[in-house]
Amino acid sequence: MSTKTLKTNKTSLMGEIKVPGDKSISHRAVMFGSIAEGTTRIENFLPGEDCLSTISCFRKLGVEIIQNGSEVTVKGNGIDGLKPPEETLYVGNSGTTIRLMMGILSGLPFESRLEGDESIARRPMTRVTSPLSKMGARIDGRNSGEFTPLIVVGGKLSGITYQLPVASAQVKSAILLAGLQAEGDTVVLEPVKTRDHTERMIKQFGGKVEREGDAVKVAGGQGLKAADINIPGDISSAAFFLVAGAVVPGSEIVLKNVGLNPTRTGIIDVLEAMGANITIEPYDQDAAEPAGDITIKYSKLNATTIEGNLIPRLIDEIPVIALLATQAEGKTVIKDAGELKVKETNRIDTVVNELRKLGANIEATEDGMIVYGQQDLFGDTVSAHGDHRIGMMLSIAALLCKKDVVLEQSEAVAVSYPGFFDDLYSLVQE
Repeated sequence: MSTKTLKTNKTSLMGEIKVPGDKSISHRAVMFGSIAEGTTRIENFLPGEDCLSTISCFRKLGVEIIQNGSEVTVKGNGIDGLKPPEETLYVGNSGTTIRLMMGILSGLPFESRLEGDESIARRPMTRVTSPLSKMGARIDGRNSGEFTPLIVVGGKLSGITYQLPVASAQVKSAILLAGLQAEGDTVVLEPVKTRDHTERMIKQFGGKVEREGDAVKVAGGQGLKAADINIPGDISSAAFFLVAGAVVPGSEIVLKNVGLNPTRTGIIDVLEAMGANITIEPYDQDAAEPAGDITIKYSKLNATTIEGNLIPRLIDEIPVIALLATQAEGKTVIKDAGELKVKETNRIDTVVNELRKLGANIEATEDGMIVYGQQDLFGDTVSAHGDHRIGMMLSIAALLCKKDVVLEQSEAVAVSYPGFFDDLYSLVQE
């Protein structure tokens, strides 16, 4: 495990950044390319550890994948071209990889074994295995299939109508990927609309998917055709720079080619609600995934309440939003975010405990946190706890600290943003 001494007490951040490709879309592009007929070419792929785990798994399933940095070529032979793996499909730290792969593997006529790291071993899988079992898959594992390692025995599937008990794009996507192989229609009912990258990508690869209200429907037996995919920058990665620009005095940061999918832009809504100085220049809004340039400048901020339908649109950004709230005037309340407890860490407890070490006045609640703003931050030894978003959040927090900050487990950042520290410190005005 690596330890990093972070830059602290900087006066401003100035410059332009192009954040890496969107992690969610990078995963899906490789998956869809692997089950489609023909050669899929992917540009601006995120070569982080999570997405490389997805490539590794599909190579073990017999797919030829050529990766050169952020350019990837996937030579697919259709979903029937996937071959029984001769070894365990190891997903590393990636919840997206294991949950979406279960959907694909459930319809294939062979057995697969899925396993990940210690973090994955603690994350609940029943929310995925239960609906897939209803469709006809046989999935077993530790504690009756609740935790990894998991064995998936695929076979003939039947379409179902399934009400998601908790809003989850990963669970929805797993069911839809299984539904593409099932007999009949598969319908997923969402309590709140979640990120829709899977639905958009089904269309990009020539498939059909329908949305009516809270219901998403796919017909079974659909074949997919290869596509060229250009991935926009990840707004979840951009969020750290958006917060940095808003809270570090004298800052002005331009973020180029950031994904602006409306199911992912909750962080922008929060910044605007708090009074941040933010401007957006959108590109072609008819693109498969909308994108644009974002400029953020330092400004005085006011507290807000973050809840309800907004939560799924910023669930991954809540750690850095908590930091943002420490610099806003008033009390910021984050609620309806119990899903944070089953991320790479229990992000409610981890965020609260680590920010408290730096002097923040913040408290955990059952489904979120309360942050009391305009706090001076100091210094201490903090830890990413193996969670990439915690590590990046603490690195931004350090810029506001008056004393040294030492980050333990800093290597976790490479899961989604290998060049994060280089990009961040290129903006620092000494």
